[in-house]
Amino acid sequence: MKHFFFLFLCVISVTVASAQDMAAFFTAIPDQYLPQLEDAWRKDLVGLYQSGEPAVLENTMTGHSTLQKLTSDYLLLQVTERSTMEIRFLPLINNTFIACMITTVFAPVADSRVEFFTMEWQALPASEIWTPVNVDFFVKEDTDRNDENFQEALSYLDMDLIHYHLDPDQLIMEAKYTTPEYLSSEERAKVRSLLKDTPKVYRWKAGRFE
Repeated sequence: MKHFFFLFLCVISVTVASAQDMAAFFTAIPDQYLPQLEDAWRKDLVGLYQSGEPAVLENTMTGHSTLQKLTSDYLLLQVTERSTMEIRFLPLINNTFIACMITTVFAPVADSRVEFFTMEWQALPASEIWTPVNVDFFVKEDTDRNDENFQEALSYLDMDLIHYHLDPDQLIMEAKYTTPEYLSSEERAKVRSLLKDTPKVYRWKAGRFE
């Protein structure tokens, strides 16, 4: 019941997103979420992309930002050499939408932050829309968790680094566990045998990623 009340609040506060709105939504992003690119530069990137030219501009970090993909409901931006931004519109009801934004930093291992917004860039409570995955999901079901080898391997996984990714064509979000990539080769070998190879797949349903 609480979740449906949340959806109702979203519906009355979210404007309709037309087929051309991703470009406008991106250029209107508050500076706090993309300080590397000023408003005019974001518009220039969109213009370059839509004209079929390489959408690459110098950013405030003295590097370059590249708009890699832009559709009616999806955007992928290489913000810097070590960071990306993905945005996707997610449907609610009555032709209304919210936006999911994933920012990923590769430092050097990929780790992502997932956020949700109205079409006016008002932040939405993520806990009502999505539950972050943790290491337990990635441990193989037949693992003996009382085994000494498992306990040793688990001690290496002292932080959760997760790479989240939005599918540009489907209402899907994937989560890949990247903490093992941060470990030494010896530690990684011990951990890999205990973990699944497949990512966690979230599917958008009834206003939530499940």
